[in-house]
Amino acid sequence: MPRNAGGVRLRGRRREQEVLDHLLRTVRDGRSQVLVLRGEPGVGKTALLDHLAARAGGCVVTRTAGVEPESEIAYSALQQVCAPLLDHLDRLPEPQHAALSTAFGLTVGDPPDGLLVGLAVLGLFAEAATARPLVCVVDDAQWLDRMSEVILTFVARRLDAESVALVLASRGPGDDLLRGLPELRVEGLPDADARALLDSVLTGPVDARVRDRIVAETRGNPLALLELPRGLTPAELAFGLGGPSPAALVTRVEEGFQRRIAALPDQTRRLLLTAAVEPIGDVPLLWRALERLGIGPEAGAPAADAGLVEIGTRVRFRHPLVRSAAWRSAEPTALRLVHRALADATDPARDPDRRAWHRAHAALGPDDEVAGELERCADRARARGGNAAAASFLERATELTADPRRRATLALAAAHAWFAAGAPAAVPDLLSAADLGPLDGRERADAQRLRARVTFALNPGREAGPALLAAAHRLETLDPAAARATYLSALGAAVHAGRLGDGDLHRAARAAREVTPGTDAGGLLLAGLTAWSLDGYAPALPLLNDALDALARQDDPGLLWLAAPVAHEVWREADWFRLTERALAHARGPAALTFRAGALLYGGRLADAADLLDEAGALERATGLAAHPSAALALAAHRGHEAAALELIDSTVKDADARGEGRLLGLAGYARAVLFNGLSDYPAALAAAREGAGYEDLAVYHWTLGELVEAATRAGAPAVAAEARERLAERTAAAGTNWALGAQALADALAGRPARAEECFREAVDRLSATRMGLPLARARLLCGEWLRRQNRLVDARTHLRLAYDAFTAMGADGFAERTGRELTAAGDPVRHRAAAGAAADLTAQETQIARLAGAGRTNPEIGAVLFLSPRTVEWHLRKIYMKLGITSRRELRGR
Repeated sequence: MPRNAGGVRLRGRRREQEVLDHLLRTVRDGRSQVLVLRGEPGVGKTALLDHLAARAGGCVVTRTAGVEPESEIAYSALQQVCAPLLDHLDRLPEPQHAALSTAFGLTVGDPPDGLLVGLAVLGLFAEAATARPLVCVVDDAQWLDRMSEVILTFVARRLDAESVALVLASRGPGDDLLRGLPELRVEGLPDADARALLDSVLTGPVDARVRDRIVAETRGNPLALLELPRGLTPAELAFGLGGPSPAALVTRVEEGFQRRIAALPDQTRRLLLTAAVEPIGDVPLLWRALERLGIGPEAGAPAADAGLVEIGTRVRFRHPLVRSAAWRSAEPTALRLVHRALADATDPARDPDRRAWHRAHAALGPDDEVAGELERCADRARARGGNAAAASFLERATELTADPRRRATLALAAAHAWFAAGAPAAVPDLLSAADLGPLDGRERADAQRLRARVTFALNPGREAGPALLAAAHRLETLDPAAARATYLSALGAAVHAGRLGDGDLHRAARAAREVTPGTDAGGLLLAGLTAWSLDGYAPALPLLNDALDALARQDDPGLLWLAAPVAHEVWREADWFRLTERALAHARGPAALTFRAGALLYGGRLADAADLLDEAGALERATGLAAHPSAALALAAHRGHEAAALELIDSTVKDADARGEGRLLGLAGYARAVLFNGLSDYPAALAAAREGAGYEDLAVYHWTLGELVEAATRAGAPAVAAEARERLAERTAAAGTNWALGAQALADALAGRPARAEECFREAVDRLSATRMGLPLARARLLCGEWLRRQNRLVDARTHLRLAYDAFTAMGADGFAERTGRELTAAGDPVRHRAAAGAAADLTAQETQIARLAGAGRTNPEIGAVLFLSPRTVEWHLRKIYMKLGITSRRELRGR
């Protein structure tokens, strides 16, 4: 029977052990590995993690576990993982060093950027693994605090060549942030092993049919097999162990632990409860708390003899269900006493937040002193970038405050903190509590505004617009700056409502025009969108450009949701890329990830865009905060997989109708047109584009006009193409950027004077080549190549078509690649011949990015910061690039 290096027998786990042993071999060979163990409580995940740690000889091993009472303390689990590695902190770049030091409370500074914290942890892991491989083990990931979960997931998705293993165990079914990472499903033991394990704990003979029933009802869960039969007579066992539900099984196992705990002496039970409430296994702290409770070390012996807990250099429960059984079965009075003892035993200078948290749970009723401590904890949490922790502290402070006025103010502050933490669903109850207090006019307007913002965050359709407009009107005399911001939100909501808004956009714009807009970025954006709504495109253009210029000077990630579409609308792709990159650096929320994915998509980096959208989807599932589907629609359309794309488009249309979000209908029409243009189904593309262009949706309309020109030209509807070309020209001529003029030149080549077609195609390619818009450039080359082939200029056609085909293939734009391949074959260069030649020397999309940055003189840490990789991974990719290109240095790379 297999044993791990520590001598512990693992029955029926040969497959799982082989996977973990292979993981260790890979890490020792210089590559990183990530694995998520998933399974129900008691199935053996912790035992497998122990096996991994025991087998990791010659490696640095660091581990932690999520603890349910600790799940609201920012960075608590991450700090435990990183604590043994902090000797390497000084080797990180200064911005990352500062961010991680502030997040861990080692230094005082501005609230750290979440992306910088993630890059810092990635770099710390890489530095720690330079001498020996690093193995990071995280148990009970479902109970990680929010910031630790986000950062560890970020790191997991970017480990590559650092010799790091990150292995996490979770009870979750796979709908958390870890979704999409490599998984190993841990199931119950095979029947033979399950019977053998059951026999090892049965105290007497049991009928074989009863044994089989127990094995079947526990589904081979090792902990259930070991624990459920304890203390039961053969007669009791004959009646089986209850229903087959996994939840019921967990409850039965926990109840079994509760029975065993109840049989212990009183002081031993109190010791177990104290150890369960103290989350980090700090033995000296535990003994200090027990001393205050009048409990000596000898009280631990019965619990240790019962196999429930080990107290050595750390406190370790046999299983997390033992901890939860001790915690959940405690009387409220006993629990408060334990929290009080832990608070008294905790050094207020070294760990003020945990001390305050224990004091809060020890309080029997209102306690202004403790509430004040919790407020200070919230301030510290915000300074470390932990909005969720700040919200938890403020919410508990609200509960402990007796004064109605102060209580209402705290409830409002907690509501704002939860909204900032990306948890809008937690806000309404707190706003209801705030409404009960005597808020002043400014606070009531603020609460009304926040309620409307929550409505918009949860359902960005037409329902939010009127509420935001009412809040803005109320704020005009109380807080003009807040009023302007709220009018901007109302305008944005009306933009999202689009064709389903029933005049909301004009109502919001007319009301916003009555207030002084201000000269900051938000004020300029308000003025620009007001003009865009009431006066038209050209009059609004200078104001919108001024707003983007102001945003270049004044970084305000909170404006991204409108600023990114405006950058589209005025054809400024450099601003679009800059805004989305900055937003992602500020916070990796669903909105920032989605907007950045859109920029990368049109830059030709479809795989990178897909990775960000996967991350956004995981965050959406974890927080309930929906990611906007615009980038996902465009990605599906450009990939060209018809069934999958149409399923997403159709579901988006249903959502749009249900939520009153008309802009989604415009996006769906655009996506359908792209899909069918790529698949050469031009009549279907024409119908979709005409429907999509029926309303001038912000940042969608001009994209759809381009698709309409192409579809109408190919479908034999020249009048429709010419009319769409003219509508497009009204915008591109006013914008005047390379992106705008390139798009217009392409429309002119397709639907303008035939004599100027070649000149216009050449201008389109030249202008788009001067931008970062790799996907539109490839499409321009395709259209140019198709036109040249129809002119029977096959050599020239092949040049453009080859470039387009290589680009689409590298991007993963399969529909357009197939369309281009057919044209290339018709031009006399079958793509299968080209695919066979020199394929081994092709660079991946990520390698191409690294090669370009390295060729531009960027260092490995700088490249890593741009692409969210560790410097060691960058170096590993560079070696592969050199080998593929047959070169040996960056100097030669610049020449390529």
